[in-house]
Formats: sequence, structure tokens, C-alpha cells
Amino acid sequence: MITVESFKSKSITEHRVEIVERKGKGHPDYICDSIMEAVSIALCHEYKTSFGKILHHNTDKGLLIAGQVEKRFGGGRVVTPMEIIIGDRATFTSAGQEIPVGEIAVNAARAWIKDNLRFVDPERHMKYRVALAPGSDALTDIFDRSGEIRLSNDTSAAVGYYPLSPTENVVLGMERFLNGREFKEKFPQSGEDIKVMGARSGNELELTIAMPLMASFVRSEQAYFEIKSAIMDEMHLFTDNLGVFDGISIGYNALDMRGRGLGGVYLSLLGTSAEDADSGQVGRGNRVNGIISMNRPMGTEAAAGKNPVSHVGKIYNILAHRMAREIYQNIGGIKEVYVLLQSRIGSPLDKPRSASAQILLEKGRHVDEIAGYVEEIFERELAGIDSLCDALIRGEYPIC
Repeated sequence: MITVESFKSKSITEHRVEIVERKGKGHPDYICDSIMEAVSIALCHEYKTSFGKILHHNTDKGLLIAGQVEKRFGGGRVVTPMEIIIGDRATFTSAGQEIPVGEIAVNAARAWIKDNLRFVDPERHMKYRVALAPGSDALTDIFDRSGEIRLSNDTSAAVGYYPLSPTENVVLGMERFLNGREFKEKFPQSGEDIKVMGARSGNELELTIAMPLMASFVRSEQAYFEIKSAIMDEMHLFTDNLGVFDGISIGYNALDMRGRGLGGVYLSLLGTSAEDADSGQVGRGNRVNGIISMNRPMGTEAAAGKNPVSHVGKIYNILAHRMAREIYQNIGGIKEVYVLLQSRIGSPLDKPRSASAQILLEKGRHVDEIAGYVEEIFERELAGIDSLCDALIRGEYPIC
């Protein structure tokens, strides 16, 4: 049953206070999410190539254990490498054939690190521990049952919304700008471990940004603050062109203090705080739309690494945001859309136990006028769930 109702609250933009966070690709939590997703995609490729179908696996339990480094102005050394634990369940044998799950997982992790973290050597700076094991009979049996549509392997719920608010867009855009190719070419001294926290009060936005500078590029405390000042200017140029808020203030590396040497600056040897300061865990990072928005409803599922053809913790999270976007973009007179989906284990993926849309309408519009169109979009998206799963298999949807 599909339910369409009015959203009984104010628009996110009408809230006096709004808080939004974005963790960049060098953040330990982002690294964990991305590596576990890369492992799932690699396993999907192997299963599909060897057996013509996706087999049971969920690589959504992962931990990045921080290492230890010694830093100085001008360089440093790695004392203890970081360690990534790749965990949960996978299929190791099928039709009498062994599958090199551990090798596939480690190779996927190394490849992601090589492609995304400029200063991390996946061989020297990282250790790998594979803690994957075969799944239970009940859950693996789902993959042997007949039927065109796969059965859900969990009772779970997901929520999605659209559009993003101006605050959400700025927070998301700032991190992508700072980790973008053009910025990194201009400021190679900057690391990938970026966190952007946006706090809006009224129409004033405050951004607090953490981004380390690379020790090998910074020869002194004075040089650090000179580079930091130039980066601050670049950040202001980015926000000056937005024209959305009455004012945007920026605090960059707010713990810094002149005169304290290494204790008063944010230097990094490898570009991620996982080198010596902060461990990471799957599910603690960005939601599947790329942000952590405190004013919005959020599900508790970690999408990264979950099976892309049966686990609603991934599929419904992506689908809920996609449905909300389709409704907003294809039906006029809407301010905001919230979509809620709930599964029951053993039910076909295209038949959620509960599916609802909460619509915040423009003045003069009524939910009865659009309910039929919303239901059509729900039915179309659910009917196309196989295509969505195929795209997830190929890694076409970012999950953080």
C-alpha cells in the first residue's frame, strides 16, 4: 500500500537553526565506507563473471585502526601502519569452485587507496585483516530461490528526501571543491581528510572546516600560516560566488595557535588523521546523499558494503532518495518531499511492507491533487528495481 500525505512541519529552510556535516574522502569513516563498498563491487564482479549471478555477501562491517607517525616541519616517518579490518560475510565456494575472497577483498582495498589517497602507499602504510566468513543457511538460501525479483534479506526501513537545502548544498559543495582536482593542483600541500560543519542561524552561515597541510610541503610554522592564509582566501572566493546567505563566515583549522610549533598546527604525513589520531568505522560517515543533516530524518543502516541485490539497507536507502527527487522534479508546486520505505524479510524487494511520501506543498496546492502522480512514480520506481540493483552492482551510485 502506498500512502501520500501532507508533511506536517515547516520547510528545512524555515528552521531558525540548521546543522549539516560532510566528511571528505580522507576521513577515516569515509575511507572505511568506501573500501567496504569497493570490496562488495569487486566480489559482485567475480560472482557475476564466474557464476552469472550475485552470491550472498555483506561486507558492511569494517574498522580502520589508526597508525602512528612521527612528524616534523618538512617531513616525518610512519612508525606503525594503519590497519583495515574487512569483515562480515561472503560466499567462498559455489558449484564446487573456490572463490579467492580474501585476495579479492585486499586487492579492492589497495586499489581504492591508490586511486584516492595521494600520500598513502597501500603496501607500506596499510595492513589488511580479512575477517569474512560464510553466511548462514537461511540467508544464503535466498539466493537459490526462484523468482524474477530477489527477496529482501532483512526487515528494515529507510528514508530519503529532496531537495537539498542551501546549507546542505554549500557544505557538500565546499568539501568537493577542496578535494577537487583543480584545488589540489593549486594547493598540493592540502590533505584529503576534510570535514566541513555548517551551522546556519537565520540566514547567516558559519562553516568550520578541518583540512591538514602536508608536513613534507611545510618547512616552518611561518610557512604553515602563509599557506593557510592563501587557502582561506580561496575558500572565501568559493563562498563569495554563491549569493545565497546574508553572510558566510569560515573557521579553518580552528585549533591552530601561533607560537606553539607542531602543537599549534594541523600537519599530516599521509593526508588522513587515521595515520595517528582517529580510527574509522563503517556507518559513521555520510548518508547515501553525501551529508549528515541533523535536522532531517536519518536511517540507522550503513549502506556501504551491503549486498546490492537483496539488502534493503542499501537498496531502499538509495531508492528513497531517488523517489523523493523524482517526485519533486516531476510534479509542480512542491517545496520538499520525504519518502519512507519499510521491508519485511522474505518479501520481494519490489513490494515494500510500507511505502509513503510526505509532501510539503506550496501555498494553494492540496495533496489530493498530486497523490495519483506520486503513486505512479512509486510504482514505476519499484517496477524498475532490478535496473537499480544492476547499477549498484556496477558501483554507479555513490554511497558516501
